[in-house]
Amino acid sequence: MDPGSGEKFSILACSSCGLGHTHPVPGNLGAYYDVSYHGGRHSFTARYCAQRRVRLLTQIAGAGKGRSILDVGCGDGTFLLHARNAGWNVTGTEMNASLARSAGLAVETDLTAVEKRAPFDCITLWHSLEHMQDAHATIDFSRKLLNPRSGLLLLAVPDAGGLQARCFGDRWFHLDVPRHLYHFTYQSLQKLLDSTEFNLLRSWHQEFEYDLLGWTQSILNRLLPTPNLFFHQLTHRKNAAGALQRGTSWLGGVAFSAGALPLLALGTLIRQGGTLIIAAQIRDNNCPG
Repeated sequence: MDPGSGEKFSILACSSCGLGHTHPVPGNLGAYYDVSYHGGRHSFTARYCAQRRVRLLTQIAGAGKGRSILDVGCGDGTFLLHARNAGWNVTGTEMNASLARSAGLAVETDLTAVEKRAPFDCITLWHSLEHMQDAHATIDFSRKLLNPRSGLLLLAVPDAGGLQARCFGDRWFHLDVPRHLYHFTYQSLQKLLDSTEFNLLRSWHQEFEYDLLGWTQSILNRLLPTPNLFFHQLTHRKNAAGALQRGTSWLGGVAFSAGALPLLALGTLIRQGGTLIIAAQIRDNNCPG
């Protein structure tokens, strides 16, 4: 169920790879995104999150040194600002580009509009692929925008096959229907990359803020009538919950966050975390074998 509209949606999953599709897909998806969705979703952790992502980028791709990066679904541009400070030439896409543009960033509202800036040395999709109308077309077009010899694809999605998803079902915080149109497992993401001529280089099974909040808010979603209340409190969003429920949510959120740390470590250890991060490169079809 979408907490904002109260509408109910189903998830149809492939019996082979586990890829889930939200059904039905609303005719006007933009109506399900309020202004705050495009910025401020990380609250006080935004800087730490962006810095960690840049460190990961540097670990896999090396230093920026004037090379080019495209961030698909860049939100308010926080990651791009940190990448620019690390020496990258940055470009972004975002359906509501005003926040990122106000920060002085080159941001387009459509992926095809950045083709004139190609090729890119790296393309990132930080929790944006699950929002796309056609995930296969998005990755396939991204391949065409990358430097064919050394281009890197780096993406993160919620893990619909992970421990959190299995524990909480329709109360899982990162389900987020109908904004999330796709629900990826590790196997389905591998299949998508293979079908779009990418080779998987490395995978990670945790993104700290997403995984910790996933445990905490999902537990609270089981206990309280107002879904995602703790998240709304952290990001200073308005809510209609009463004082007792708000107090319970805040105290429970703090307590459950501390208690969830061992669960977060377990999910990472067994490669069943709340988040999948994948690094991939274009397959060299000319290479024998």
